Amino acid sequence: MKSLKPTQAAQRVCPNLLKTCVLSTLLSMSASGFAQDKQSGSAWKRIDSGVQVELRGLSVVDARTAWASGAKGTVLRTVDGDTWQAMQVPGADKLDFRDIQGFDAQTAIAMSAGPGKASSLYKTRDGGVTWELLKVNGDEAGFWDAMDFWDREHGIVFGDPVDGSFQVLVTTDGGASWNSPVLDKKQLAALTGEGAFAASGTCISVTGKQDVWFVTGSAAQSRVFRSHDGGKNWQVSATEVPAAAPPKGLFSVNINAQGQGFAVGGDYQQAKGAGINIVSTRDAGKTWQTVPSSPTGFMSVVSRVPGSASFVVGGLAGSVVTKDFGKTWQWLGETPLNATAFATPQHGWAVGPKGLIMKFVGDAL
Repeated sequence: MKSLKPTQAAQRVCPNLLKTCVLSTLLSMSASGFAQDKQSGSAWKRIDSGVQVELRGLSVVDARTAWASGAKGTVLRTVDGDTWQAMQVPGADKLDFRDIQGFDAQTAIAMSAGPGKASSLYKTRDGGVTWELLKVNGDEAGFWDAMDFWDREHGIVFGDPVDGSFQVLVTTDGGASWNSPVLDKKQLAALTGEGAFAASGTCISVTGKQDVWFVTGSAAQSRVFRSHDGGKNWQVSATEVPAAAPPKGLFSVNINAQGQGFAVGGDYQQAKGAGINIVSTRDAGKTWQTVPSSPTGFMSVVSRVPGSASFVVGGLAGSVVTKDFGKTWQWLGETPLNATAFATPQHGWAVGPKGLIMKFVGDAL
């Protein structure tokens, strides 16, 4: 592997490695409660996306409407829950849209990830017919990793360290303008070699009106940063998920309104590797505990299931669900994926390599 700066190595190398990983055996059964029932079949149905590019961004609006995004300026949309329309953002064919936020069937913001100006934000208000360039990362050392929105007007973008501190920008007007809310950049100081992974658009997550978390890796520790005032002030906690190398660390975080949630990751070069890959919190991210019964392998996304207590975890190792906050896990499928998202316990989608889109068709979660 060609030598790269540690803080950006994972983001630049990750797509090619994820495309070329070949999986023969995926999830293994844990003696402490992981259920693997291959006889039940997959809970996912493959959908023809019409594209072959890597898909990483996914945003579910409701049971019929969802947006997806990926390499070569690609954006997709469904408005009936079954068929997907592929489109390209004009002039963005060299950009990799790692994240997308859909607000309704007509409105969405797509975020590309890459060094400097390769990180940008585009918005459509007419279902993808036209796109407006909202903002470009003007810092050559910058590299945006993901974004999330509390509501249609209020959102946050997060990126790799610039001058030693992670980048955080917020909008209060639907993406028209972006500004740094951080009162003390020292609170976002990065460890040597620390960065984030633009693998699924979920290394940052928000809930409520001002709560936000983001996760990191590649350095001596994997860490979770948290803010409860919309990004003005930040605290940080270390976890036991191994890091200390460019491909290792935390890739995704999701915490509910009650302060319960998970952060997941692993080593993207070891798709079925053993080791700690999931940690949980019950205090809104202040402290993190390992999950002994968790499935093995690399996991790039954790998503909440609205209307239930379930969390779905997925990645190159396949996908699983826990309905009891990590005590037991149920197998959903073996197919390697990048991201999942749900509208209800019965309606959700997943995206992944080579234009993969899957619709959830299993029992209600």
